[in-house]
Amino acid sequence: MSWLTHSGMTPQDVIIFGGAVVLALILVMIAFATGANQSKQRLKRVTQISQNGDARTGGPTAVNVRRATADSSIAALDYMIKRWLPNPQKMRGRLLRTGRRISLGQYLAFCFTLAAVAAIAVKMFVGIPFVACLLIGIVVGLGMPHMVIGIMGGRRQNKFNALFPEGIDLIVRGLKSGLPASESIRVVGQEIGDPVGVEFREVSDQIKFGKTMTDALWSVAPRIDTPEFRFFIISLSIQQETGGNLAETLENLGQVLRKRKTLKLKIKALSSEAKASAYIIGSLPFLMFGILMTLNYGYASQLYTDPRGIILVGCGFVSYAIGIGTMAKMVRFDV
Repeated sequence: MSWLTHSGMTPQDVIIFGGAVVLALILVMIAFATGANQSKQRLKRVTQISQNGDARTGGPTAVNVRRATADSSIAALDYMIKRWLPNPQKMRGRLLRTGRRISLGQYLAFCFTLAAVAAIAVKMFVGIPFVACLLIGIVVGLGMPHMVIGIMGGRRQNKFNALFPEGIDLIVRGLKSGLPASESIRVVGQEIGDPVGVEFREVSDQIKFGKTMTDALWSVAPRIDTPEFRFFIISLSIQQETGGNLAETLENLGQVLRKRKTLKLKIKALSSEAKASAYIIGSLPFLMFGILMTLNYGYASQLYTDPRGIILVGCGFVSYAIGIGTMAKMVRFDV
């Protein structure tokens, strides 16, 4: 038990942290396992309905077509999301933009698990007070998944914008050859790579099920959430209301999107020097701390062993965050 004394943990802390980790892992396992079981049950039910009717009545089985709105298969977690979580619709939109089937319940269960693991790791290896470990765990558990989801969504949007002008050109060629707009959209879904292809296939399927083209496009817009795609939808909507040459309108739109992309690349090149400076300045505190830890461990360790050093580190991180945020705002331009 010498490691407990060295880390400053008591047996009660170990029991509390261990119970939190076990509970979090159970929540994650239940969230993912029940999701898979529900998929299997839906597939089995569809197969039974397609093959046979109700065995007791000999007639067709009544099917519940009401849309499922649960964010988690765990009733308590789903209630907490709907009752206490602020603005859950915005979080659902962020998860949709990743292109992956991640429910809000699974995301929150993972955040809770990561927060517990981070708090335990800080308590074991650093030995700071319990409240500070808890605060650090909450910051890591909420901040890191939020950042990862944002990066995944941004990469997918950038990939969509890179392929989208090619999809518009394909629609224009289809319209000029006499194909209707819905058929041209279906061709884009088959010929263009993902994520453009998968979204246009979804639009084509919804049109087949009776939705109008505008409604089908707006239904997939939350998963894209780019100005380029909204320009495309608005152009189609205006053309349907006022008439005109749709091929020429979309051709002009494709040229505008390519010019926007060129302008963004120019801005990226011009701001690269400022970004490089921000990376260097932002990494200097950590590099210098690592050098001091290597040369004089006893001197540098006072920053996280002495309460006054912990306060200074906290103030330093706040100043660091403000500076990095300011520099990031300076080098980001909206086109």
